[in-house]
Amino acid sequence: MLAHCSARRAVNVLHRHYGKFQPRSFQRRTFVSIETFTNGFLDLATALPLPPSFPPYSTTIIICTVVSRLIWTVPFSIWAKRRQRRAEEEVMPIINSLKPGVSKLVLAEMQKAGVRGTKEQIQAVHGKRVKQLLTTRRKQLFSEYRCSPGFTMAIPIITQVPLFMGFSIVLNRLSQAPTPFDSESFLTLSTLAHADPTATLPIALGLVTLANVESSRWFITDAQRERQEKVQKWKEDRVARGETVIEPQKIIKSALRLISVGRIVVATMVPGGVVLYWLTSATFGLVQTWIMDYWELRRKRKLTLAPAFSKKTPAAKQ
Repeated sequence: MLAHCSARRAVNVLHRHYGKFQPRSFQRRTFVSIETFTNGFLDLATALPLPPSFPPYSTTIIICTVVSRLIWTVPFSIWAKRRQRRAEEEVMPIINSLKPGVSKLVLAEMQKAGVRGTKEQIQAVHGKRVKQLLTTRRKQLFSEYRCSPGFTMAIPIITQVPLFMGFSIVLNRLSQAPTPFDSESFLTLSTLAHADPTATLPIALGLVTLANVESSRWFITDAQRERQEKVQKWKEDRVARGETVIEPQKIIKSALRLISVGRIVVATMVPGGVVLYWLTSATFGLVQTWIMDYWELRRKRKLTLAPAFSKKTPAAKQ
């Protein structure tokens, strides 16, 4: 339940008293833009037609977070998803169709060059050359279809960081005394200007961040799950043979798990207004991931069922 805040008149008085006051050390030109945003936030919190029972500053933080993510980050996420779709459904089928021909070509070149060795050595050389040729062609196709995986993965992160850092700096500045944030409480926060004394919101932030990391395995098709099992078995066989297998995805996932724990520690030391923004943003990101992954799962299932349905249709007519 939203905590009851001071009366609207009291909030307006606090805003007039604190909102435009700036310490002398912050009156330099370097901080003009930050002060513009802080004053604009206070004006917006006062102007929004919120019910009296809604804490104005906490509600404004939540509204600004959701609206900014909808306007700025969601379109880039959809754009990145479309690029990923082109890579999976247009580029990779071409690469898979090229594999048999490239394999035969490399084998013929090796025979012509008189490559000799044990069966395992010849297979290793053959596999390495085939992989090099396919990798080169895959990069060319990624560039041609404008769906390079590295850029696709980086775009959502690049677009979120400026917004995340900027709003965090603004809220941190608003939490410095004197501030109207001292007059408002929210959930377990005694004030928005101080850290959560119970660490409830920081722990919730860590759990939501961890759920976002782990949810990537929740919405996958049966074909994807089967392919993952085959890849895992192949990796285990290589490890059993004494080969070194580097798994970037596992390394990244482990790092993200550590970041989830680290966010809890950091969130216990920052003002409550900042933690509220972080938690709202993380929750929005989790819901967005679920919706987009579920939508993608349904789309892939329809694509899988379409060929089977088209095969059954002529038989039904006969």
